[in-house]
Amino acid sequence: MKRWFCAALFALSILLTGCTLDEVDGSSNSNSNPVIEAPVNGEIGVVTNVIDGDTIDVAIGGIQQRIRYIGMNTPERDEPCYSEARDANAGMVRGQTVTLVRDTSDTDRFGRLLRYVYVGNLFVNGALVEQGWAEAVEFPPNTSRAAQLRQLEQAAAAANIGCHPTGIFNDGTQTR
Repeated sequence: MKRWFCAALFALSILLTGCTLDEVDGSSNSNSNPVIEAPVNGEIGVVTNVIDGDTIDVAIGGIQQRIRYIGMNTPERDEPCYSEARDANAGMVRGQTVTLVRDTSDTDRFGRLLRYVYVGNLFVNGALVEQGWAEAVEFPPNTSRAAQLRQLEQAAAAANIGCHPTGIFNDGTQTR
């Protein structure tokens, strides 16, 4: 029995050696999921609180910092889909170690750090937009990922997923 199990395991490993995820999903692009990517250098911290769908508190070097996600916006407390967007964000980042990547500006007018947020290789800003919990919004001059986020939002809107069925994102503008 042990010999049969080892032979089967060996055969399975041979089969899997030549198989990649690109071949499984039919894609020929090695970066087929735009929200799975290695972050560039950034600050490392631990999420201590999820405020809403686009704002978190992070401990960086023992200091609490409020972080506002760049390039996206989620419903506010009094708007439809607020709880769902907050919960989606919390599901990705609560208690997680995150990498925070700056664009152009360091802070917004409220003193929050403006950052792209990664958990491992997951680009959280992009994942929230891709899943329909956030809309792509440009906050100049922080627009280095605007085209990617816009493309993710178009796909989510076309699929009518996340908050899109509520119409909350139908305000006709992508710039704030």
